[in-house]
Amino acid sequence: MYNKKSKIELEKNLEKENFERITCSFYKYFSITNPNELRDFLYKNLEELHVLGRVYVASEGINAQISIPDYQMESFKQYIQSIDGLSDLQFKHAVEEGRSFIKLKILVRDEIVAYKIPENSYDMNQTGTHLKPIDFHNSIKKDDSVVVDMRNYYESEVGKFKNAIIPDAHYSKELLPTVAKLLEKEKDKKVHLYCTGGIRCEKASSYLIKKGFKEVYQLEGGVIQYAHDIKNSNLESEFIGKNFVFDDRMGERVTNDIISFCHQCKVQSDYHKNCNNDACHLLFIQCDKCNDKFKGCCSKDCMDFAYLDSDTQKKLRKDKNKKVSSAKLSTKFRPKLYKLFNYWK
Repeated sequence: MYNKKSKIELEKNLEKENFERITCSFYKYFSITNPNELRDFLYKNLEELHVLGRVYVASEGINAQISIPDYQMESFKQYIQSIDGLSDLQFKHAVEEGRSFIKLKILVRDEIVAYKIPENSYDMNQTGTHLKPIDFHNSIKKDDSVVVDMRNYYESEVGKFKNAIIPDAHYSKELLPTVAKLLEKEKDKKVHLYCTGGIRCEKASSYLIKKGFKEVYQLEGGVIQYAHDIKNSNLESEFIGKNFVFDDRMGERVTNDIISFCHQCKVQSDYHKNCNNDACHLLFIQCDKCNDKFKGCCSKDCMDFAYLDSDTQKKLRKDKNKKVSSAKLSTKFRPKLYKLFNYWK
């Protein structure tokens, strides 16, 4: 069971909808005996509810970011919470709404967060202490506290907690060893972890506890819930900038602070986008002026290639004599200044 419609068809279907959508996320670490069976079961039922989004299922649990028709929200929650192991599931609603997904994708994975660490390096029965957002907000201000961003570098580039330690990690599999090394002299301090919705802190906190860290805390509900609770409490946010999200919105604004810069001209900007060259699709930050100048591409080379006619593009991709493949074009047309997710710092 999978979607067979083109992107153009899917976008047209969204434009025809006469209802609002609600973007939310949830996760749960629990034992799943047959992930493939659950995947098929979920796809059938979520499709009937017109749910869009991305769901990962593994033997260790489930992780979902989805878009739900507003009139189906209660039916959806009742359905999900009726599944064995998910009766106590907590839903996190988006900070800012907008078109987030255009199709439903449910994938079976080895892990619901791809840390790729040995199973004996953590114990999910021993995780960090969960702190409600307001408690986290107060706790990180204490002298014996350290705050660690458990997201990839490009996420923290546009938004972060003040004075947070930002690991120079571009992929999830690099993150835990990098964090443990950064904190090796901080084992007696109160370590506070945060991520987008909370899921990445679960295994990360267990990993650090196994490494000998005495006090490990994690932000319950992640930045998403923090933004809601701080706003409702009329407190000044300790998180500044935007919360990066992995959907078409690319980010949710938490405060008006702009802490990042256009990767092309270095003026202040915090708008992530994918390069318009289909052979590149590099994720980068671009201001409005450079967007106009480079037609949404990350470089002049990519812009020039993107505006070649389709036959010429196909020829360049398939020309074995020139040995130009899609992957090689992706490198060829990226400016040398940029290394993937490792820009101006």
